[in-house]
Amino acid sequence: MEFWAGTPGSCWEFDGVLFFFFEKKEKRRKERYMMYIDPTKYTERPADERIPQELAIYDRLEELGIPYVRVDHDHADTIQICAEVEQVLGSKICKNLFLCNRKQTDFYLLMMPGDKPFKTKFLSAQLGCARLSFADDGHMRDCLQTIPGSVSALELLFDRDQRVQLVMDRDLLSDEFISGHPGISTSTLQLKREDLLKFVESTGHTPVYIDLPDPRREEGAEGR
Repeated sequence: MEFWAGTPGSCWEFDGVLFFFFEKKEKRRKERYMMYIDPTKYTERPADERIPQELAIYDRLEELGIPYVRVDHDHADTIQICAEVEQVLGSKICKNLFLCNRKQTDFYLLMMPGDKPFKTKFLSAQLGCARLSFADDGHMRDCLQTIPGSVSALELLFDRDQRVQLVMDRDLLSDEFISGHPGISTSTLQLKREDLLKFVESTGHTPVYIDLPDPRREEGAEGR
C-alpha cells in the first residue's frame, strides 16, 4: 500500500480517474492513504478477468434480467471507505454483517443502513437468539464463498444449503437503491431495492424484517 500526504476526505482527479485520501485508524495509529475509484458507472459485466464468484453473480443477474450500475475501485472493505464509493454511485451502501449464535450452528446476514451503529443486544432480542457474535472467516467462506469486507446479499447465491438467514432492517426499505459487493470488495453494484429482493428470492432465501433501534437516539434520550 502506498501512503500519500493529503487532507482526509479530499479528492484528486488525474486523467479521468478519481483518487480519494483517507485517514485510517489501526492499532491506535492514524495512516493516510490514497484509494483509486474508477468514476465510470458501468451497466454491464466487466470485460477483464474476475473471480468465479463475481462472474456467477453477473450470470444470475442477467438470467433474471436485472439491471445494475457497477463501480470499480480498490478494495473497499469498510463502511467508512465505501462512503467515497457512494459519491460516485449517487446512493448509499448498506452495512452487511455476518453473524452466528454461540454454538456456531445458526448463521445470519444482517443488512442495515451503513451509518447506523450496530448493537448486538437489539438484534438478539428481535431474533430470540442469545449471544450473537460475528462469524469467523471459515464459516463465511463455507457458507457464502467470500471473505470479510466483501460480504453482501448477492453471495446468498452460493448458500445452496440455506444455512444463512437474511435479516433486513426495515429502514433500508425507504431507499430506492441497495448496493453491495459482488463477491469481492473491488467492485460495488447498485440495484433497485425490488430487484435485489428478486435476486434474493431466486436463491431460495426469504428475508426476515426487523426494526433495529438507533443507539444514537437511545443515548440522546438518556442524556436529556
